[in-house]
Amino acid sequence: MSRSRLIFIVFYFTAVLITVVHLRTASNKIFYRYRSGYIVQSRLKQQLWQRQIQLQMLKNPDAVSERTNDKIRGM
Repeated sequence: MSRSRLIFIVFYFTAVLITVVHLRTASNKIFYRYRSGYIVQSRLKQQLWQRQIQLQMLKNPDAVSERTNDKIRGM
């Protein structure tokens, strides 16, 4: 095996290993971004549902009468 061929093989494997490390790192970064975005989205959905429930409680006449009865009883 000639010396130039050996140098070529060493550089080739080095380039392949660097590429593999880069792809794995990029993959991990993308996965982290995806998961953090998903968590934020889940929290926002939860907050929206809580607001909707609060709004329905305000619109619902039974809930209003229950609140007024509770306030009257508390006095």
